[in-house]
Amino acid sequence: MQEFIKLLTNNILIAMLMLSAASAVVTALIPRNAKAVKIKNIALSLSLVILAASLYLYAAFDPAEARMQFAAKYSWIKSLNINFSVAIDGLSLLLILLSVFLTSLVILCADISTPNLSYYFSLYFMLEFCLIGTFAAADAFMFYFFWELMLFPMYLIIGAFGGKNRIKAATRFFLFTASGSILMLWALLWIVTYFYEINGILSFDIAQLSKLSYNFKSQTILFWLTSLAFMIKSPLFPFHTQLAHVHPEAPAGGSIMLAAVLLKIGAYGFLRFSIPMFPEAASYYSSIMIAIGSLGVLYASIITCAQKDLKKLIAYSSIAHMGAITAGIFTLNGEGVAGAILQMTNHGLTIGALFLLAGIIYERRRTHDLNEFGALASDMPLYSAAFAIIMLSYTGLPGLNGFIGWSLILTGVFGKSWFCGAMAAGGMITLGVYMLWTYKKIFLGKIKKNENEAPCDLKFIEKAGLLPIIILIIALGIYPALISGKIEKSVKSVVAPFAAKSPAAGNIKNNEYSEGPLCQKNK
Repeated sequence: MQEFIKLLTNNILIAMLMLSAASAVVTALIPRNAKAVKIKNIALSLSLVILAASLYLYAAFDPAEARMQFAAKYSWIKSLNINFSVAIDGLSLLLILLSVFLTSLVILCADISTPNLSYYFSLYFMLEFCLIGTFAAADAFMFYFFWELMLFPMYLIIGAFGGKNRIKAATRFFLFTASGSILMLWALLWIVTYFYEINGILSFDIAQLSKLSYNFKSQTILFWLTSLAFMIKSPLFPFHTQLAHVHPEAPAGGSIMLAAVLLKIGAYGFLRFSIPMFPEAASYYSSIMIAIGSLGVLYASIITCAQKDLKKLIAYSSIAHMGAITAGIFTLNGEGVAGAILQMTNHGLTIGALFLLAGIIYERRRTHDLNEFGALASDMPLYSAAFAIIMLSYTGLPGLNGFIGWSLILTGVFGKSWFCGAMAAGGMITLGVYMLWTYKKIFLGKIKKNENEAPCDLKFIEKAGLLPIIILIIALGIYPALISGKIEKSVKSVVAPFAAKSPAAGNIKNNEYSEGPLCQKNK
């Protein structure tokens, strides 16, 4: 038994992947005529087991260790030297924790009247499987495999369980996101081919591929291929238009997972591929990326102010946050990168909670139209209090979790460009003012609609879902070291090449492309 436990803990990432996949199969096989409460209890129990494993991962992670941890490697496609290889650093750890926690939250708060409930839960477990695989992948092929695979459960969650225009929204989401995948595939094939050309063997190992060196022309093309793919995935301005169509049609659980976790894969890709693999290009074009991110904050905040649909409002405000995260990443300094990573986690918590709150009010009123609400605070005091705390965290109120990320990002951006810093700060202030106006419109004033009289306040399950998020919001605001301590080494590894006087990109073999035609070696 002890040997089994040791084997399990040594392969905890593989175990979590297997548990997620097995949970997807088990819930899908539950008979349709089973009671909805029983289906939910089974799914919730399975999700809590995976959550417990992720908490072990958090507790056992050594923040003082610079190398990737919990590594496990098994041959997958031997002829191509493709391995099922997993390992994590602090960045991966936080995003895996976020994915697993929110999956449990979605299942806990799911409406048991949802048709085909067993399949609904199965899709979330499948999505969780893909997310863990993406964030834990140490092999480029494995990363791309899970990156693509996650489109299918998300497509089905929107297309099968969304609103009246769900098929159109799901198709638009799938095609738009897949367009970025083509760029990523092109870049990966180029990188792997070059590795084979200079070393005589194929390798998809991300650590090995990151040590390759290219001339600046090649770095530029590869940097923009990967960066555009990740910008589409985020999606950043100006690739954001699909969100306005997807979120209003997606079920509450789908919106939570999409905004809180899936959109973070773009920012994760910058930190795992675009910057470490192409450092000279990343440094040279960092000012452009900071400008795009900062402009995205301002633009999305202004567009948010024009929204009268609650889910669209939250969706557009999320674009502003992703713009800030991108700007922080490309400052390539400790403050900006640390703030971006912290904000990825903190934004995931708050945006997930906001979409959960939007789903709760929709269940009562069957509308997201802000004009249909008003004076809800008197009859829904718990709901209004939860909304206030989460909204204030979202706007960066000191003492709550959103403050530290925003302040570090702005410090980093202002250190690079006062103009971009002013755009980002202006967007943040605009967003904060409109969120306060939104709160006033929904919860204060006089009752103008009969439907707003005596609505049901938070139910027990809804309280159970919101309480841990609020606790985390306050705890991380007071003591951000709960997560910042885990990412210190990851931040240093990102910024180290740019802190030195000379580029730190190394060679596996001293063989670079010439300064002549692209992909031509020195003769």
